[in-house]
Amino acid sequence: MTRPQSLHQSILGEIEDKILSGAWPPGHRIPSEHELTAHYGVSRMTVNKVLTQLAAGGLIERRRRAGSFVSRPLTQSAVLDIRDIRTEVAALGLPYRYEVTVRRRRRAAGADRALIDLQAGAPVLELGCVHFAGARPFCREERLISLDAVPEAAEERFDEVAPGAWLVGRVPWTSAEHRIRAVGADRDAAALFSMAEGAACLAVERRTWSAERPVTFVRLTYPGDAHELVARFAPTQG
Repeated sequence: MTRPQSLHQSILGEIEDKILSGAWPPGHRIPSEHELTAHYGVSRMTVNKVLTQLAAGGLIERRRRAGSFVSRPLTQSAVLDIRDIRTEVAALGLPYRYEVTVRRRRRAAGADRALIDLQAGAPVLELGCVHFAGARPFCREERLISLDAVPEAAEERFDEVAPGAWLVGRVPWTSAEHRIRAVGADRDAAALFSMAEGAACLAVERRTWSAERPVTFVRLTYPGDAHELVARFAPTQG
């Protein structure tokens, strides 16, 4: 005789099916504990147990204050240094400069929560920069800085030091996460890099924390045919 599934097992199986079938793709935000509790008519303890089991199995990622998200599949991981873009340009033997194109203090919106672990409405500084190697644009930078973690950034104009180098000098980071992917050039990137819309670009996304407190999210976009990333790593033991 087959034993009936418990509510916990039933909810777990339903959410697993949505993730594994692709109905909830990587990066999809899972309904909150409160929403799941109301939807299934169960206790919050039951929902928390389900989410904890999904996280332990690597199917979801739980971010403090931001919620739970479907994990992105990883085929290989490597640790990358956080390098100053000035150093990258110097390695080419070209003069470096940068321009701040966007500087906006605002409150974190819902879309920001998937980028940086902040509550909606938290104060952030939104920045946009273009970095040049010689006369040519080298990299486009899009950045969010948590003003709770770095309040002095609200008054910084970044006229003399680029945001990345300024942050490294002000806030010692304790952990970082990189995501590297190929993207098609959007209209602004196509115009900036003098390429066709949809042409291959390399996007490096990074989040950093200082003692568990989120500090910044940055997306660096490079022309795909003019940049590569190299990481040196060793095989894991066992």
